[in-house]
Amino acid sequence: MNQSKKHSYRSLMALCLSLGLSLFSTMPKAEAAKEVALVSGAFRRSISVSDLEYLAKTGKARGLLKDALKFSRQNPETVSKLLNKKLELPIGLTSRLMTTRIGNVIINRISKIIYPLNVPNPSVSVPAFRAGVINGMQIGKGGLNAIHFLKAYPNETMTVNLPALFGIMQKAESIAGLVKFFSDSPLDGLKESKP
Repeated sequence: MNQSKKHSYRSLMALCLSLGLSLFSTMPKAEAAKEVALVSGAFRRSISVSDLEYLAKTGKARGLLKDALKFSRQNPETVSKLLNKKLELPIGLTSRLMTTRIGNVIINRISKIIYPLNVPNPSVSVPAFRAGVINGMQIGKGGLNAIHFLKAYPNETMTVNLPALFGIMQKAESIAGLVKFFSDSPLDGLKESKP
């Protein structure tokens, strides 16, 4: 390549790079979830993520969350412990697991329960869930809890479809056994492996 072509090529690359960087820097940042909408048919109640975070930090509920916990006879301290329960797995391994066949099946099922407000379509809800998990693990420095997930969820309002959730909860006993099986020993070897 002669000098003028090299110079033109470099100038073109510099222009493309600067355009790319300027476009990237002006793109709006994805919003974290600010509220969780509990939806059942026409019924919808929203709980602010700040109230959930307050409960996680203090063990005390406030606002609508306080009323909801009282109505459902849930102990705020118990819910606080659940919100702070941390799952420790390497980000790389988690990312790979989420793109396996079984990972896709699980995420597609979860995306029928948890999705951006008014957008239950898997083409939107599945990537939103994956982003919440991976980015939440970065926030949690390799660990994920409910608050980290919400802070990383790329939509202002995360919907929880109550009928779908209750349908899954009816099977909780068998699922709890499965989760216990996977969380006890089989994943220990995976947790220690380096990608």
